[in-house]
Amino acid sequence: MKLKGQVAVITGGGRGIGLEIARGLAKEGADCVLCDVNAEELNNAALEIGKMGVQVLPIALNVTDLSQCEEMVNKVIDKFKKIDILINNAGITRDGLLLRMKEEDWDAVISVNLKGTYNCTKAALKVMVKQRSGRMVNVASIIGVMGNAGQANYAASKAGIIGFTKSVAKEVASRNININAIAPGFIETKMTQALNEDVRAAMLKQIPLARFGKPEDVAQLVLFLVSDASSYITGQVIQIDGGMLM
Repeated sequence: MKLKGQVAVITGGGRGIGLEIARGLAKEGADCVLCDVNAEELNNAALEIGKMGVQVLPIALNVTDLSQCEEMVNKVIDKFKKIDILINNAGITRDGLLLRMKEEDWDAVISVNLKGTYNCTKAALKVMVKQRSGRMVNVASIIGVMGNAGQANYAASKAGIIGFTKSVAKEVASRNININAIAPGFIETKMTQALNEDVRAAMLKQIPLARFGKPEDVAQLVLFLVSDASSYITGQVIQIDGGMLM
């Protein structure tokens, strides 16, 4: 068990990619702090992860509120005394062409995806710097690298995460803290399953491996990035998109 005795915080951990990441980390022995804004999904996820033989701490969290993020970190320290891993996964979409996009839809996506990453990172880094150790993975998106019509807000937020990752990685590398970003392509989740069949078919044609990704694919990459196997990797953006963007 590669992560036995380590403590991992996962935002957006109630479902989808976040929950799958939690499963992967728990299988390797990590105690998991699951954070999510949806209380029902959070509790269900905590019950599942708790059956895997690790400690679980579910925390209802709105990542757009810095004070809530700081309080979350305080709760983790009260229970576990440390934070070894932070996975900034919480994210939303509010798609629409820019000329029709409502200001509140722009603000909501930037606030959750980008500011939420800033809030959780800032709160957790205070602990990791004192420890002089830590691993962090920020979930960006291939859309943040290539852009996509109808997703200017989402693309901007994810591109921001990429720049944020590189900058903060440089700031804290001397403290033995590794920070990387991943850029998933089309991954099968409730969010992507809601798309109509024409959109799905068009996306599939762009993927050389001729299949959509699974949350497990993303979880395996995250597991590598938080393990000792990646100790000489920091400030990188790793695409996991079936070859969609080369």
